[in-house]
Amino acid sequence: MTELLRTPLFELHEELGGKMVPFAGYEMPVQYPMGVMKEHVACRTGAGVFDVSHMGQITIRHPGGPDAAAAALERLVPQDVVGLKPGRQRYALLLGNNGGILDDLMVARRADDLFLVVNAANKGADLALLRDGLPECEVAQIDRALIALQGPLAEEALEAVAPGAAAVSFMDVATLGSGFGPLWVSRSGYTGEDGYEISVAEDQAATLVRALLDRDGVVPVGLGARDSLRLEAGLCLHGQDIDAHTSPVEANLLWAIQKVRRNGGARAGGFPGAERVLAEIEGAPTRLRVGLVPEGRAPMRSGVELFSGDRAVGRITSGGFGPSVERPIAMGYVDIDHAKVGTRLEGELRGRRLPVEVTGLPFRPATYKR
Repeated sequence: MTELLRTPLFELHEELGGKMVPFAGYEMPVQYPMGVMKEHVACRTGAGVFDVSHMGQITIRHPGGPDAAAAALERLVPQDVVGLKPGRQRYALLLGNNGGILDDLMVARRADDLFLVVNAANKGADLALLRDGLPECEVAQIDRALIALQGPLAEEALEAVAPGAAAVSFMDVATLGSGFGPLWVSRSGYTGEDGYEISVAEDQAATLVRALLDRDGVVPVGLGARDSLRLEAGLCLHGQDIDAHTSPVEANLLWAIQKVRRNGGARAGGFPGAERVLAEIEGAPTRLRVGLVPEGRAPMRSGVELFSGDRAVGRITSGGFGPSVERPIAMGYVDIDHAKVGTRLEGELRGRRLPVEVTGLPFRPATYKR
């Protein structure tokens, strides 16, 4: 068995009473003594601190500068990277030749490079893909800790330790001075709440987290609540809701492909799987990711098959109880002719067919500070 890795915050997790579990090759806290439900609510009402140091941090440099690096990266993603202004970031997708999603990631345009944050389970493959696909660029993995600070008190908490944080707008990136060294800050996250992701030197990570936790209303949050928070926000988990066979169009991520990369745009196509993706944009995919609301109080989780009468029409990919919306919620894929909001289906749960209804996403409106 491969030995599990540890983030720079491992000892602090243990000190805080974190229940450690294997996740993406790391020992990570699934919850703290407060419990998943209360951690979820605390993030929605105060602020939560998450260790996301297991994720990959990558820089891309081109001899011709960041404009040239952006043009090069567009060979691998269907996003408008060239049009990304300095100090801004956007959600992006690495695609395979079949148009499937190899990974979803964040791409930031900085003064001298592009800064990417990729999923932990895929970071080795992503690094190899980027180096192979961008031979003219210097692609480097960065060894820094990564912390997410999410919730309505996030701005106040980070401004107290890194002046200037409040002036950072949604999807902006900035380097802020602090008593913990330079912090690479983005105003983003994966909870549907206002907040930040903060890259910090590994030897300063625990001290920074302690300073944040000293603030009233700020609590540590584990993987369990991170999952319920992103599910309420209608956000995908790679390897579960999207994978190497899922196209961006059927994943309902069309919003992430800017018009300049679509048919008729100035830089249409030119990315892996473009033929399939552009054809699905012009026509329609055969299936679509949708929100689902089961009737009653029993959650329907990943793997539950969905039916219309006797016909199997889809499958749930993520599901559970939404503490903020106070009901079971789920996401999954259904045949395109059953994807309309309000469509009534049945989910097979422990041998019984129970009602479930297609609904819009997200389940709870986002509170980003734009």
